Amino acid sequence: MNPAAFPAPGTFIELPGGLPMPYIERGKGELLLFVHGSLCDYRYWRPQLAGLAQQYRCVCVSLTHYWPAGDAARGQPFSWRRHVDELAAFVDGLGAGPAHVIGHSRGGRVSFEFARRHPWHVRTLTLADPGGPVQQPGQTLAVLPENVNALRARAVALIESGQMDAGLELFVDSVSRPGFWAKSTHAFRRMATDNAHTLGPQFQDPLSAYTREEAAEVRCPVLLIDGELSPEVFHRAVAALDAWLPDARRASVARASHGMNLARPAAFNELIDRFVSGRGR
Repeated sequence: MNPAAFPAPGTFIELPGGLPMPYIERGKGELLLFVHGSLCDYRYWRPQLAGLAQQYRCVCVSLTHYWPAGDAARGQPFSWRRHVDELAAFVDGLGAGPAHVIGHSRGGRVSFEFARRHPWHVRTLTLADPGGPVQQPGQTLAVLPENVNALRARAVALIESGQMDAGLELFVDSVSRPGFWAKSTHAFRRMATDNAHTLGPQFQDPLSAYTREEAAEVRCPVLLIDGELSPEVFHRAVAALDAWLPDARRASVARASHGMNLARPAAFNELIDRFVSGRGR
């Protein structure tokens, strides 16, 4: 899609408390609500707007603290749980819904909790490589390995010292696969750079674990998508949720890693369209 088709920042809904939640939308029809993950914003979903806006009303949000209105949230707590409730306030302000909600990575965990705590806003739920650990029944929750914590700390330190490219490459390659950053587009790098300031606060606000009990509370139809080449942590989350959710089905995007909606947008969009048209109407 032509970047000129994306308006200058300014379209937003004011949340309770006064913070703006920017968004972009295209198309008419059933409402698809897209929720981005780490280092991203509404620009992440450009291939989905290009491919799905002919059939659906596609709305992509930028969560508070993220570009283009991140400065407005400066000094406000950075919390994924707050993002859940802010998403509900956004849908209320939009005056539409319930929505077919699509969340990626950290945005997948936000969307999962959104469906659990605000079910009247959610018609269907799609989780693409959902972020967050898994709490298996009767097992101790696994903690992040020290090498992962060290990598994250190193990435933040590099960013804060001004070595932006090196810090972002370290983190992005760790959640996708080695070499992803080097091969990524200028648009993706610009987006990640614009949101690099969120990485430190994000690591101080870890996602809670998925549990069987919480999954049982999500009553809407759910599509779980992973990338064939995604890191194992995402495959574990998808497998557990597939076993626990009352109404779930699973799909994988071949020859793609964590950014499967960017790497193979036609395949990803087809999965969304098939699921929504078959289950959400």
